[in-house]
Amino acid sequence: MERVISAKLKEEDVVLDANLRPRCFVEYIGQEKIKENLRIAIAAAQKRGEGLDHILLYGPPGLGKTTLAHVIAAEMGINIKITSGPAIERSGDLAAILTNLHQEDILFIDEIHRLSRVVEEVLYPAMEDFALDLMIGKGAGARSLRLHLPHFTLVGATTRFAPLSPPLRDRFGAVYRLDFYDQKAMEAIVSRSARILKVEVAEGGVEEIARRARGTPRVANRLLKRVRDYAQVMAEGLITEVVAEEALARLEVDRVGLDEVDHRILNTIIKKFAGGPVGLETIAAAISEEPDTIMDVYEPYLLQLAFLERTPRGRVATRLAYEHLGLPYQKGHQQSLWGKSKG
Repeated sequence: MERVISAKLKEEDVVLDANLRPRCFVEYIGQEKIKENLRIAIAAAQKRGEGLDHILLYGPPGLGKTTLAHVIAAEMGINIKITSGPAIERSGDLAAILTNLHQEDILFIDEIHRLSRVVEEVLYPAMEDFALDLMIGKGAGARSLRLHLPHFTLVGATTRFAPLSPPLRDRFGAVYRLDFYDQKAMEAIVSRSARILKVEVAEGGVEEIARRARGTPRVANRLLKRVRDYAQVMAEGLITEVVAEEALARLEVDRVGLDEVDHRILNTIIKKFAGGPVGLETIAAAISEEPDTIMDVYEPYLLQLAFLERTPRGRVATRLAYEHLGLPYQKGHQQSLWGKSKG
């Protein structure tokens, strides 16, 4: 099912993201600590006349990892070449990319956790020694050939830090986690996007869209686009707080950015399993969804809102989740019911 508040890149987002993408640190809103660290690293590398250390960016989708890689390249005044883990199927594919890099180029690999182990083995000497080890021939006559590569910077991006192999993680000189954006940053992002798209939006409209965008710039831009369409047809193009509320209500996005799928997860935990604890596999079976999808796509924002807790026994719905759904909450209710079910 297509979710309007999904942080994953959709076909409709490609052109929108390109038009709204910040080109430099000044335009890039939020993630202040990461930006400051990168500014220092870039300035130091430029003073030495060297390239940057390899950089790993991780965090939920839609928070600006790809954009940040473009900004780094722009601030350094160098080229960036983009690929993804699934696109590099064989070691030969990676070898072709590496041998076409120039001095100090940035190679950006999205979804780097999806690289195969065979491809990773080729990447290790490339990152560490700027060399490419190739096997020529087969059998007894096979020999190893080492090609020297230009000094480049690998920027890897992933939504799943844990599956990365330790040898690959250890070869990154800097690792940064991108977090969800706060309300103030989201409002600044919505206002900036509205100016670029020449959308007339009142302060209340900005706040409403930002509040429901799940702390994710990509979602904010998509919601702005949908609300703009509604305003052009129903409100002479002006997005006020009321217009934004009406448009987002039609999209079934509630006041904190939850949609029907989020509500199903919370209602399942609360109503079917007395608030938890309940295992991930059980929740997935109850709502006919894959466990990995729940963990990677749905849970991060519910955890951010403190509507959900992960415990050794399973997922637990919090008091805030009950209050948001308008359901009565009794302290200790989940634990006592779980104890009875074990008995």
